[in-house]
Amino acid sequence: MTVPIAGPDPNPEKVDARAPLGACDCHAHLFGPADRFPYAERRGYTPPDAPLSAFLRHLDALGLDRGVVVQGNAHGYDNRVILDAVERVPGRLRGVCITDESVAPEELRIWHRLGVRGLRFHFFHPDHRPGYRRGVGLDVFRHFEPTMRDLGWHVQVWCDHRILPEMAPTLAEIGRTIPVVLDHLGEARAADGVEHPSFQALLRLVGDGQCWAKVSGAYRASRLFPDYPDTEPLHAALVRANPDRLVWGSDWPHPQVDAAAMPNDGRLLNLLLRWTPDPAIRRKILVENPARLYGFPLPPG
Repeated sequence: MTVPIAGPDPNPEKVDARAPLGACDCHAHLFGPADRFPYAERRGYTPPDAPLSAFLRHLDALGLDRGVVVQGNAHGYDNRVILDAVERVPGRLRGVCITDESVAPEELRIWHRLGVRGLRFHFFHPDHRPGYRRGVGLDVFRHFEPTMRDLGWHVQVWCDHRILPEMAPTLAEIGRTIPVVLDHLGEARAADGVEHPSFQALLRLVGDGQCWAKVSGAYRASRLFPDYPDTEPLHAALVRANPDRLVWGSDWPHPQVDAAAMPNDGRLLNLLLRWTPDPAIRRKILVENPARLYGFPLPPG
């Protein structure tokens, strides 16, 4: 029996400043509609439907021109919801899938033509392995590695922050030939601070250009709802380390977040703008870096 979860805040705050042309939300999920895209058995949660039409409204409300939809665990390894979205909105969306070895590497070439640009992998701490079906690991990456390299795809990584220091050499090695993108500030805990070994490992990977990071999930790093001030030093440290290796995502519709702590998407974008006052760096994070990573045309400006 899976646990029903809350949906996103339907009333995003007004964004304080217009995002630059070509701005991209680089991390969001689609769920359902369940009568067309059923949820997976052995899933850990049951979301309310968050279909493509709702995500496009989310982008419009925030003034964002582009989006990246990432396979959510409620759909398991059935990526039809992602493939459908990128095929239907080809100029505006890119996709990241999760799959096991039941898919032939050559299938990725078909996905590429539709608009997929990466695969996602999960690295768990031994003390925190989920009791439900969630993600695939390094062995599956090695299966797809040659094809991903040929296609120019990236490796998106969810990694428990406690094992990031020991995973760092492997991620750096992969990153020499295939872009590696770490989710949600490397799953850092804001209360641990910038000097924590896990976050220092992330800073070195990003600072040396070996990996990318998503400056997303401030609400996952912090318990200080709704503005997460203890996350700002993490953001600032990554910007100082290497703004050319950063992208931003809302994580809409925020799966497995309690309704009482549900972030507001307009507020999340306002935090990014407030924490990144330099317009040139904002453009890197929101426009130029996503264009390079996901293969969008770079708009003028």
